[in-house]
Amino acid sequence: MKLIIGLGNPGEKYKNNRHNIGHVVADALLKRNLPKNISVKRTSVFMNESGTEVKRLLGNLDPANLYVIHDDLDIALGGYKIQKGKGPKLHNGILSIERELGSDDFWRVRVGVDNRMGDKTPGEEYVLQDFTEEEKEVLRKVIDKVAQDILFL
Repeated sequence: MKLIIGLGNPGEKYKNNRHNIGHVVADALLKRNLPKNISVKRTSVFMNESGTEVKRLLGNLDPANLYVIHDDLDIALGGYKIQKGKGPKLHNGILSIERELGSDDFWRVRVGVDNRMGDKTPGEEYVLQDFTEEEKEVLRKVIDKVAQDILFL
């Protein structure tokens, strides 16, 4: 069994934020015809509290079968990485999950959202801003690639 969880913040206010790219990719996956051994979920709590919900959703499943989709400011917009046990320098949602699971032995689906190009907006503010229309166009392409790749790992 493979459990894929998209991180984000709940509510309409955050729906189009960069921090919610995990929800966006999870939604794209849910529109596909998924094999029976793959379950896709979205968190319903705020990003920094993701650990408790992810632990509950994981249940008795081995964390090695967990794939967490999240935003990453260390990766440029349009890029992504799928890595096990390795994540961004600082991501409070991932840190919360590691703390709750007592392990970093799970997959990170790191979707790049950095498009600041000289903008000095602090990261914690930047990720709570909505994507621009131009950024959404770039994301449409990467979301399809991520969704395809994650299913074949």
